[in-house]
Amino acid sequence: MTVVEPVRAAFPADPPFEVPWLPPDIDTPALVIDLDIAEANTRRLVAHLAGHGVTLRPHAKTHKSLELGRGQLASGARGLTVGNLGEAEVFVAGGITDLFIAYPIWAAGPKAARLRALHERAPGVRVGADSVAGVDVLAAAVAGAGQPLEVVIEVDPGNRRTGVSAAATVVEIARAARAAGLVVAGVFSHGGHGYASPDARLTAAADEVRALSDAVDALRGAGFDVPVVSAGSTPTMLDAVGGPITEMRAGTYLLGDRQQAVLGSIGADTIAMHVAATVVSASVPGQVVIDAGAKTLTKDVAPYLRGYGAIPAYPDAVIERVSDYHGIVRIPAGTAAPRVGEVLAIVPNHVCPVVDLRDDVVAVRGERVVRLLPVDARGRSG
Repeated sequence: MTVVEPVRAAFPADPPFEVPWLPPDIDTPALVIDLDIAEANTRRLVAHLAGHGVTLRPHAKTHKSLELGRGQLASGARGLTVGNLGEAEVFVAGGITDLFIAYPIWAAGPKAARLRALHERAPGVRVGADSVAGVDVLAAAVAGAGQPLEVVIEVDPGNRRTGVSAAATVVEIARAARAAGLVVAGVFSHGGHGYASPDARLTAAADEVRALSDAVDALRGAGFDVPVVSAGSTPTMLDAVGGPITEMRAGTYLLGDRQQAVLGSIGADTIAMHVAATVVSASVPGQVVIDAGAKTLTKDVAPYLRGYGAIPAYPDAVIERVSDYHGIVRIPAGTAAPRVGEVLAIVPNHVCPVVDLRDDVVAVRGERVVRLLPVDARGRSG
């Protein structure tokens, strides 16, 4: 059987990633975050959005860290976004209560009791919804609580995941929510189709603005105030800022990853987090093996990426296979190869699931180790 390799020209070129400083004697595999870069990323995005009258409510699912969330707030973010009840519980317990759960929680069974407890502890937490049935179970879960639950209705700008596409359906859900005793705080969208290719960002951003504008017009026409109009994704964060948009929920921008850099959402010099991995074997000609496999890098590979991460110090190398604890790196003929024992910095394809696999990350500032940061909400996926 002949193995036909993909034509390299079919893949967009990686930008020229910088080779970051890694702490000496680091115990690999590990995650290393440069706090100076991360903080600058938030300040820069806050300033950009402020120029359009939009606030930043970053998605904490990227880092799942109380300290990094507090840092975003200190750098100008207004509240945080989380992806589920588990993350919300961790952040509320850590004292961060200005949260939006951007997910249509089905608040039945154990989740009903958890939502009620969360609402009683932090009544300002908002929850997503995209169906009449969904708002009914939300209302039942918090029935009799001292303060009504605020819901934000999700509209679909073309991502085809959750959310409703018809403005009339948004009004129907809003009326059902109000009748059930909930407060309709506004509408939100996720321009996830901006991840489709390097050419998709601008179209997805325009789709978010259009879909949210249509929903706002319909709700206002039906007599609803719409104080929250929330767009959200890192690919669309710079451009989904027109019309009635009031806030942006980008998440990956903080740490950065290879996918976002190839999409053009972020600059290659704004990558704040790398995977540190050691070359443990070079027994096969033309390849080396690193101690970062699927349980560190994940198996997340977008169709426009080649391999399971980029190695800035060896840009021609391809991490072409991963098993649980092995990353198999092909070294093209005539290119430099790392030696056994060498520690490499890797730009992960998608940083969010990578972070969720670690108990902690090594925080640095420049060439100085600051401390270990716990991934507080690690594994809280529901």
